[in-house]
Amino acid sequence: MKKAFFTLAFLTSLMVAAQSTWKSDGAHSKVGFAITHLMISEVEGHFGEFDIIATATDTFDEAEFSVDIKTTSIDTDNDRRDNHLRSADFFDAEKYPSITFKSNSFEKTGDKTFKLTGDLTMHGVTKTVTLDGKVNGIITDQRSEKLKAGLKLTGTVNRLEFGVGGDTATLGDDVEMTINLEMAQQ
Repeated sequence: MKKAFFTLAFLTSLMVAAQSTWKSDGAHSKVGFAITHLMISEVEGHFGEFDIIATATDTFDEAEFSVDIKTTSIDTDNDRRDNHLRSADFFDAEKYPSITFKSNSFEKTGDKTFKLTGDLTMHGVTKTVTLDGKVNGIITDQRSEKLKAGLKLTGTVNRLEFGVGGDTATLGDDVEMTINLEMAQQ
């Protein structure tokens, strides 16, 4: 029994040791979204300021993610609309300066795909959401000689469940999120 316990403890320590910290490269990453407008078109936007950190294996076979997005950095290529989205009518960026996500479950679904479940907090409301993930590739950067990973996270959230914007016929309820990441191992 003691031998089995020590073997399990040793294997667990190897798994923990095989994980390292990865950080998003802001110049090569994007946190984007799309929402239906007037039930006929899609309006896209992105957030320009964010921090995404992962604790992961070298192959992203197991990972934990922490995301912090600054609501004031919303950009839909229209200053008037962006200011309205920052207002109390939508994100209330002064009161709620961040959208956060903290994963609590990672499920590998294929050779390069996974499901990431965690707590998304937006506009003061926290809900459990599941994102689909894909590892686009992992390389050794020639300059830094460190690993870099390309990933894509996608998912859909209902903005009304988070109290963002009112119930209106001009906007769809569902917001599609797409996060394209280039992450550098630290």
